Amino acid sequence: MSDTSYLNELNDVQQRAVTHMNGPLMVIAGPGSGKTRVLTYRVAHLIHEGVRPSKILSLTFTNKAAREMKDRIQKVVGPDANRVWAGTFHSIFARILRVEAPKIGYPADFTIYDRDDSKSLVNDIVKRLKLDKKVYNASSLLSRISS
Repeated sequence: MSDTSYLNELNDVQQRAVTHMNGPLMVIAGPGSGKTRVLTYRVAHLIHEGVRPSKILSLTFTNKAAREMKDRIQKVVGPDANRVWAGTFHSIFARILRVEAPKIGYPADFTIYDRDDSKSLVNDIVKRLKLDKKVYNASSLLSRISS
């Protein structure tokens, strides 16, 4: 990528964020302020400056923002976008765990349960073992497991 015309679409503060080259950068701003655009163009700029895409980590909080960020990076950067580590905190760290799990004796195909999945599983176990639901309440059992 040799074109940096995307910089012309940014205000001064956004340009400083995009062209910042000394270490990591956190972008905190309100809705509609251009965070996704800044992240997208920052990735493009890093690649333009010679940073390998596989060395770039771009995180967001929501799946919607992550999808939008990935789509925009793809449009600006092209095929190199597939090698950028971009996604939500949860998806990226699940990906890292899957890569590293076998190194510590765990399978890479593990399942991550959210609170509702965990509660459902505990309820199924209590039922299967024919335990009293009043004594073995799923919420209190999960609380004990988590502490």
